[in-house]
Amino acid sequence: MRFEISKVLDAIEGRVCTDPSLARAVVDLAEVIRYQDIDGGRPASLLRLGMVIDALSRELEEDSVQVYAVVHRALLSDADLTSNERMVVRRWADDGLVEVLDNPGDRMLEVADLLGLPVLSRVRFDGLRGRFPWLVEQPGRVVAPVPGAGGPVFIAHVGGGPSPVAGKRSPTGVKLLARQWRCPESGCALFGGGGGGGAFADLAGGADRSPAAQPPPALRNGVPTCPRHGVRLGDAGPRPRTEVLAVRVGGLVRRRFVLSEEQPIVAGRAPEQDGGIMLGQWLNDEARRWISRGHVRFELRVGEVIVTDVSTNGSGIRPAGSMNEADRIPLAPQQSRVLGENDMIELYPGVQIGRAEELPTGAPFTPTSVMAEAPTMAMRLPRP
Repeated sequence: MRFEISKVLDAIEGRVCTDPSLARAVVDLAEVIRYQDIDGGRPASLLRLGMVIDALSRELEEDSVQVYAVVHRALLSDADLTSNERMVVRRWADDGLVEVLDNPGDRMLEVADLLGLPVLSRVRFDGLRGRFPWLVEQPGRVVAPVPGAGGPVFIAHVGGGPSPVAGKRSPTGVKLLARQWRCPESGCALFGGGGGGGAFADLAGGADRSPAAQPPPALRNGVPTCPRHGVRLGDAGPRPRTEVLAVRVGGLVRRRFVLSEEQPIVAGRAPEQDGGIMLGQWLNDEARRWISRGHVRFELRVGEVIVTDVSTNGSGIRPAGSMNEADRIPLAPQQSRVLGENDMIELYPGVQIGRAEELPTGAPFTPTSVMAEAPTMAMRLPRP
């Protein structure tokens, strides 16, 4: 059973991030792991994060949904967690997948405000409604994970309804995310490494983190600050432009990925290039035969998404997402085209890639569960 729990924790690890472009909601890990009523298990369990992520994925009807988690530093030594769980949380912290804070305070709401994300929490936040008016003005921005048949469900704090609602990034968030930031503390996992120069670049020996994936700085008296170390951040120049693209197979959005000016990305059955987007696990036999290992290449140039067919069999462009065959524009091998705002490229019928906000989901499939490997004795779902 220990091996099975390790596998499900690895699966959950793939769903936590601090990337502003990929996170779909904000959670406080120290809160979520203590939702004892959703499984009737021990006082604290990291598996409950996976159950809440699964619930979010079902609500959004999308696979591979990721959450932005803030973590109180005390959780790294919390005796209610197993030694393996504590080790996993420390690894997430060291890799910059979660934010570790001495005093999280209202950081969860600050992140939600800066990024326009919904909050998954049972906390009421009554005393913070003046600072964050959207807590009342935007029903569905804060939803409480509660027990339901087959796993957690969500109830909005304001306005009712189950669906987490995203907002827009605040003007301050837009400004902060337009810049790269560097922490002067050596080894900072959030604002270290990743190139990009700047006065603080040589001082930060942390993870090799792309500037495009940096989290939003905390604001302390209006000053951009490292949320982990509490020190002022250095401005290392403009952040690379990005576009968030999504893969849709059979009508279900399977994953999102970030295209930046830093490097092209190849998508296909099983790309050999670093950072390639592998589609093979979602394809039927006929699609696998048609789609090349590396099928299309995406580049971001001067704000334009350029798509180049690098396959054997060719692709097609669906202008404005039209599924009418008469509208489909063939894209021959080695041919390139600018991907229009609402366009999507179709590698094979039913296999499309386009801008995430323009690629709706709606398929009779259930998103893949991160809890698939969890042993049944480790989780006890409430009876219907």
